[in-house]
Amino acid sequence: MVEALVLMKIIGGTGESLDWAKSTKKKVSEIPGVVEVFGVLGGYDMVARIQAKNLEELTTIVTDRLRSNPGIESTMTLIIVF
Repeated sequence: MVEALVLMKIIGGTGESLDWAKSTKKKVSEIPGVVEVFGVLGGYDMVARIQAKNLEELTTIVTDRLRSNPGIESTMTLIIVF
């Protein structure tokens, strides 16, 4: 089992478009492998905790499912090691 935190910047940020952020959060939370999603303040707008069978599956979740979401501008993946 591989677990990671994915930091995400969303298009438009969260200031004036909070509904867009909430909609994007809902879409992300429905992706298989996504365990939790949090809206956050700071350099990133959302954080998702992801669980996958292996690194290949994690890569698929992040590149094919998260990054293809029209609300996601960029991501940074942090693999949890301990």
